[in-house]
Amino acid sequence: MSRILQYLEQKYPGNSERAIFRAETIRLCQEFIQSGYADGKFEHELTSDQTSKFWSSLSEALIFEQLKGKNFLSRPNIGIGPDFLIECDGRKLWIEVICPTHSGIPDDWLNIQLDKGSSPPDTEILLRWTSAYKEKAEKLLGNPSGKPTGYLANGIVSEQDLYVIAINGCQLRHGPFSALHGMSQFPYAAEAVFPIGPYQVHLDRATMNIVGQNYQERRNIPKPKGKTVSTEAFLDPTHKMISALWAVDFDGCRILGNHQPSAILHNPCAQNPLPYGFLPSDEEFHAVATCEEYYSFCRI
Repeated sequence: MSRILQYLEQKYPGNSERAIFRAETIRLCQEFIQSGYADGKFEHELTSDQTSKFWSSLSEALIFEQLKGKNFLSRPNIGIGPDFLIECDGRKLWIEVICPTHSGIPDDWLNIQLDKGSSPPDTEILLRWTSAYKEKAEKLLGNPSGKPTGYLANGIVSEQDLYVIAINGCQLRHGPFSALHGMSQFPYAAEAVFPIGPYQVHLDRATMNIVGQNYQERRNIPKPKGKTVSTEAFLDPTHKMISALWAVDFDGCRILGNHQPSAILHNPCAQNPLPYGFLPSDEEFHAVATCEEYYSFCRI
C-alpha cells in the first residue's frame, strides 16, 4: 500500500482537497485489495504512470465501492473472466468494467482554456462509448471471426447468468465537468446502444410555427475513415445475453462533495433481464415495444 501512497503523492501533490482525495483513494484501494477481488496486477497497473491503466484500475475499485452490501460469490480464479460476480435474486450476475480513453477527443474539450471556447465533440465521445461497449460485448460473445472465444463459449459465464457492462466515462470529461449525457440529453450510453439522435423541432416553412418535435432516429454514426458504427445493439437479438449497461462518471471526487452521475440502460432483448433498482444509479431507462417495429424509450 505504501507504493500506492507514494504514487498518489507524486500524481496529486498538495494539501487540502488533494490530501482528502489521496486518503479516500488509499482507503478504496486498500478495501478492494483486502476483499480479494482485485487481481494480481491491480497495484502495478494503478501505479504504472500510464493514465489509461490508472483509470482502468481505479474504475474497478470505484465500482467495487458501489457494490458493497451485495453478496459476492466465490470464483476459482480472480483475473480470469469478468471483474465481479455477485448474487442477484438467486442467480449469478457478472459485471465487466471498462474506462474508455480519450483517444480522438480534442484537447480543448478535455482541458478547458479560459480564452478559448469549444463545442462538444458529440460524435467523437459517442464513438468512445460504442467502442467500449463493443469491446466488452465481444468479451462475452466472442469476436465475429471466432478468435478469441468469449466467456460464454469457454464456459466462464453460462446462459443462465446475468451480464452487465459497466462503462466509466470519466476520461471523456469537459475539464472537471461530467460528460455523461449527449446531445439528446440522454446518457451517451443510451445513444450508443439505441438509435437515439438529437432532439429536433419541425417548422412550417410558410408560417415558421412549430408543427412537431421528436428525437432523430440515428441508427449509425460515422467513423473518421468513412465507415459507420451501429447504435442498435440493444435492439439486436444477438446481444440478448447482455442484461444491461451501467454508465457511470466516477473519478473518486465524491468525497469532496462532487456529484458522480450514473445511469442504468436495460436491454429489452435480454434473455436474463437485470431487475429494476438492483444496481445503484441516479436514473434507469428501458425500451418498451409499442408495435412490431417500434420501441418507446423512457426513464423508469
